[in-house]
Amino acid sequence: MTDPSCLFCRIVRGDIPATILAESDTALAFRDVNPQAPLHALVIPKRHVASLAEAADDPALVGELSRLAVQVAREAGVAESGFRTVVNTGADAGQTVFHLHLHLLAGRPLGWPPG
Repeated sequence: MTDPSCLFCRIVRGDIPATILAESDTALAFRDVNPQAPLHALVIPKRHVASLAEAADDPALVGELSRLAVQVAREAGVAESGFRTVVNTGADAGQTVFHLHLHLLAGRPLGWPPG
C-alpha cells in the first residue's frame, strides 16, 4: 500500500522520475537527488512504512533493505573499499521524508562522527 501524498510512494508508483539502481519485489534503490557522496543511494520499501521504528516488527523487510544496499554497493564497485548505511528515524534524527529509507554513501572517505 502506498500513501498518495508521500514523495517516495510517488517514486515507487512512477509518478516522479528517479534513477533506479536496483529493485526487488519489496524494495527499490535509486540515486539521491542531493548527493552527499559520489555514490548516494536511497533504499526504500515499496509499501509505505513511515520509519524504522514502524518496521521493527518486520525483520524480513529491514533485511531486504540491507541486502539491496549491499547489492548496489557491489554493482558500483565500492563494497570492498567501504560504504556507509544510515537510517534517520524521527525528526530529531534528521528524518525529513517520513517513508523509511536507508542512505547508502560511498566513493570518498567518510569521517566520524557524522553529525
